[in-house]
Amino acid sequence: MNMTKMMLTAAAGAVIAGSAAAQETTLRIQTHYAAETPSGQLIGQWVDDVETMSGGDIAIEMFYSSAVVGTTETFDAAINGILDCDATGGAYQTGKNPAFQFVGDIMGGYDTPWQQYSWLYYGGGLDAAQELYNANGMQLIGWSIYGQESLSSSTPLEGPDDLQGWKFRSPPGMETEIFEQLGSSPIVMDFTEIFTALETGIIDGTDASGLANNVGLGIYDVVQHATFPGFHSMPSDHLACNQQIWEGLTDQERRIIEVAWQKLSFQIALTFEKQNAEAAAELQEQGVTLYDWSPEDRAVFREAAQVTWEDWGSRSPEAAALLESHKAYLTDLGLISSDDSSEN
Repeated sequence: MNMTKMMLTAAAGAVIAGSAAAQETTLRIQTHYAAETPSGQLIGQWVDDVETMSGGDIAIEMFYSSAVVGTTETFDAAINGILDCDATGGAYQTGKNPAFQFVGDIMGGYDTPWQQYSWLYYGGGLDAAQELYNANGMQLIGWSIYGQESLSSSTPLEGPDDLQGWKFRSPPGMETEIFEQLGSSPIVMDFTEIFTALETGIIDGTDASGLANNVGLGIYDVVQHATFPGFHSMPSDHLACNQQIWEGLTDQERRIIEVAWQKLSFQIALTFEKQNAEAAAELQEQGVTLYDWSPEDRAVFREAAQVTWEDWGSRSPEAAALLESHKAYLTDLGLISSDDSSEN
């Protein structure tokens, strides 16, 4: 074999070896969203973005609708190697450490997704949260926030006074404690029980999701009142990966995943902002009454929330550190006063 042929053979072998190596990075990730939902479709686009930008070096096996393990078990599945990454949310892990409440849904804190994203990226939030995740063998890659959730009700919700005696479906945790302070009667129940409970009067209303999602669930076929824009809850989903798996990726691979996730994050916020606005217009035409609480009324809720924040912040050192980080940034944004921050 002459020198030219030898060089061509070696080059071809290198290409084949490189192609083989390029197929070695496969990430198994689970989300709680169904593939056909708006969030699921956008996650599917994220998968395509990562695979395309990496030139095929990264393959992602995405499991939708908690297909491998239950939603609350996804985090541990990634820690234990059943999965590589968790695309659900930190709020599901409050039983592991109460601090996860402050990376999942601070409740009554930020008014918009953009304010909450800015805490993560510009307010020291990512470093503060990373300590919590790393302590559990995980790496926080980023958030996705679809916006404020809306309360739906068979009775008016014009302001805090209407929360007195209001019976509603609530998720467990911090929310029940905040609303109890305001005189409400939160009842923890599964989504599947909401409609029967509303129709039979067991509950007056529900905290289910954002306005557009509530329309999709058919809630406004049963009740005719809702808060919009919302103020009480703005959950953040996360992408978190097994720390050893993450550190085993190349710098280029990690950067691609991070940047693609930021694109997904902002697309989710923009998508739901548009869909919620469209849903609001349609609902008002159908006779549903929407209530946009005044800054003063929102402040009443935020003050009640702060009492509960302090309780949760006392439950672990990590919770205390994350709460202080949020409070400092909320003060910078003018959403709470320095007096509130120092008194609580």
